[in-house]
Amino acid sequence: MKAYGVNELRKMFLDFFESKGHLKMDSFSLVPQNDKSLLLINSGMAPLKPYFTGQEIPPRNRVTTCQKCIRTGDIENVGKTARHGTFFEMLGNFSFGDYFKTEAIHWSWEFLTEVVGIDPNRLYPSVYEEDDEAFEIWNKEIGIAPERIFRFGKKDNFWEHGAGPCGPCSEIYYDRGEKYGCNEPGCTVGCDCDRYIEVWNNVFTQFENDGNGHYTELVQKNIDTGMGLERLATVTQDVDSIFDVDTIKALRDKVCEVAGVTYKTDSKTDVSIRLITDHIRSVTFMISDGIIPSNEGRGYVLRRLLRRAARHGRLLGIKDRFLATLSTTVIAESKDGYPELEEKKDYILKLLTIEEDNFNKTIDQGLKLLSDLEEVLVKEGKNILSGEDAFKLYDTYGFPLDLTREILEEKGFVIDEEGFTKAMNVQRETARSARAVTNYMGADETVYLQLDPSLTSSFVGYETDEADSKVLALTSDTEVVEELIAGQKGTIFTKETPFYATSGGQAADTGFITTAGAEFEVEDTIKLQGGKIGHVGIVTKGMIKANETVHLAINKEQRGDTRKNHSATHLLQKALRIVLGSHVEQAGSFVNEDRLRFDFTHFSALSKEEIVKVEEIVNEQIQNGLSVNTNIMTIDEAKKTGAMALFGEKYGDSVRVVTMGEFSKELCGGTHVANTGSIMIFKIVSETGVAAGVRRIEALTGKGVFRYYEQLEAELNQAAKVAKTEPAQLSAKIENLQEEIKTLQSENEKLKSKLAKDALGDVMNQVTEIKGVKLLAARADGVDVNNLRNLGDQLKDKLGEGVVILASSAEDKVNLIIMATDGAIKAGAHAGNLVKELAVLVGGGGGGRPNLAQAGGKNPAGIDALIKAAPKALEKQLN
Repeated sequence: MKAYGVNELRKMFLDFFESKGHLKMDSFSLVPQNDKSLLLINSGMAPLKPYFTGQEIPPRNRVTTCQKCIRTGDIENVGKTARHGTFFEMLGNFSFGDYFKTEAIHWSWEFLTEVVGIDPNRLYPSVYEEDDEAFEIWNKEIGIAPERIFRFGKKDNFWEHGAGPCGPCSEIYYDRGEKYGCNEPGCTVGCDCDRYIEVWNNVFTQFENDGNGHYTELVQKNIDTGMGLERLATVTQDVDSIFDVDTIKALRDKVCEVAGVTYKTDSKTDVSIRLITDHIRSVTFMISDGIIPSNEGRGYVLRRLLRRAARHGRLLGIKDRFLATLSTTVIAESKDGYPELEEKKDYILKLLTIEEDNFNKTIDQGLKLLSDLEEVLVKEGKNILSGEDAFKLYDTYGFPLDLTREILEEKGFVIDEEGFTKAMNVQRETARSARAVTNYMGADETVYLQLDPSLTSSFVGYETDEADSKVLALTSDTEVVEELIAGQKGTIFTKETPFYATSGGQAADTGFITTAGAEFEVEDTIKLQGGKIGHVGIVTKGMIKANETVHLAINKEQRGDTRKNHSATHLLQKALRIVLGSHVEQAGSFVNEDRLRFDFTHFSALSKEEIVKVEEIVNEQIQNGLSVNTNIMTIDEAKKTGAMALFGEKYGDSVRVVTMGEFSKELCGGTHVANTGSIMIFKIVSETGVAAGVRRIEALTGKGVFRYYEQLEAELNQAAKVAKTEPAQLSAKIENLQEEIKTLQSENEKLKSKLAKDALGDVMNQVTEIKGVKLLAARADGVDVNNLRNLGDQLKDKLGEGVVILASSAEDKVNLIIMATDGAIKAGAHAGNLVKELAVLVGGGGGGRPNLAQAGGKNPAGIDALIKAAPKALEKQLN
């Protein structure tokens, strides 16, 4: 058997199934589309769920993919052994009601033995214990002896997740030889050791589970095959684990080079090497699919993986930034199968660098917090860190529990791990409950699932604003119906429609669907799986019936203004790349008739000069009157022309390319102006940050800009009226008013200071001496906290060395200030502790430093008692 590399095996598998009539599809994004049951794509079949459920018609009944996947269920074990990882590639061949068990089993055997060249004598199939059909195919058609076919129960060889399609599995195991075995008597397929590993899994989806354990035979039976690419490479290259196969070993070696360590010389070091190797693969692919670090959802998964890798880099002694360096190796080793990695390289490396810098600051803060927590434990005579504090270190500062445990154990402390687990479970439950309730296939249980899967709509709105078409289906809020009558809300599906459904950041069209005697007001237009376009609204008169011909007309003015804003986003993106750099990518957008919003990747706020420059470029291209053209081409042709694609978007075989002169070229399915001159004018109204590495611009075009300036003019006139001047003189008037206010404030402060002194009177005769430390405790009613502090500074200067305590009753509240000089502090005085003890006498609380503390209270009647108690309180502190 030849030691095929990862990239070779991927191509061999896809080519093989193409030769068997399968459509080869590129890997889908790691971000699930229209699937609320998943945070990240975790299997080869996950992106194909709509084809299995019948929500969409597949492009072909036979499909093959190599799907990038991420699973984080056992993240805590990654690195500890060579078995666990978060990122993997899943090879798959799928049949949607076409071939079934016979072909699936034959082709899996053919590929493994004839294409890859694995010794048939080292392969062992398994079947579900009741699946005699699969057993017979293996035994009589493939020729495997009965004793080499293993029957396993439901736990191992039956695929199901609650209600829905399910079925038995047939796995193929490879015998790696005695050197990987446990040397126990009876070691065979099914043993937990590393000798027999599963390399192929055929899932035969042939039943429907009603959720109560009752199974019925499916009319359309499907095949779902999964085979881990890295695991197959482990077999062909005869290496210990996935961390030793060619592409991953190259990365592992790079980790060792950067850290100055050697693999397999120290078990603790090996854990960090494997963890970093795995995690940097995950984060590189996640960023390439448009995921950005955040504190929730998949962004939190990304941030957590990044920070675990960065922290283990520190454990290996890496002092400088290193994640971007390692990501370069990931890209170099994987770009053959995933060219998007090379396309997004600049952005991936930039984001990794920014996030690593942020974590380096955060981890230092975490270490400081841990040090503070240790001090508190010492003072309180405890040796157990609470689970809540340990979780805060984990959740906020990226400290895994083992790191906190390791640091604390060195100093004789332990962690309340039960409390930590409780806090962790609360977070998990919160995240789980935040997800939408769906079935296991990720589909919402809505009325639209009742529609015929073959129903499709054609969008004709690029060419026209009105069209006549046949009604294919109607739904009320709860069911598919034959008609909708006046006053009834529902959704209408037609064969053709000029209505644009919300998509690609462009808001939906509104308008009317009419017949000779009926009218339906379209309030929203939605795009559903399977190419369905639904017109959501209400019948305002008459009755709309299925199969009748209707007239569809959009709101033309709304569409016209939306076009201007949409076309302006294309000009804006190109202008941003010119001004800021090629790392700028679209990270989201929204356009409607009122304004445009454009999110883009960038790592700092734009300066005023940059905003002005971007505006100038966009307006220049508007004035140039660029012709806007669209062309349909293949995705490869589009990329060759230099067309910009949306970050993380999945495109079909044919794409629509929108060009604006020689200035802009993007893949886009939205509606646009025919000439940029129609946009008229462009104005940025705000620029803000929305996430780490993502900025947002909001802007206006055309009539929106004129309305914006009309509003500004109205506000300017109103401000001038209030200031009793003309708009042209408003700035000078404001400057004069500011000078007047400044003068009055100064005079006011002087008066307050004088009143404060008058309220206090001459109190130096009230100074007492406690254990050689001077104490002045007095009240000065009607004085605010700022002037009380000023008085304290003056009295402290007069006192020389000692403690000053001032209390004031103002507006039924108490202000308390305590100050201590350096000499008093050396003698044991502590202003902060004094405040804590004395403030309770006036119904309040506070704190502060040894030299200065303040408090508030709700009981002015307690001030005299406070002053009387001050000497004893100070005496207790003094040495």
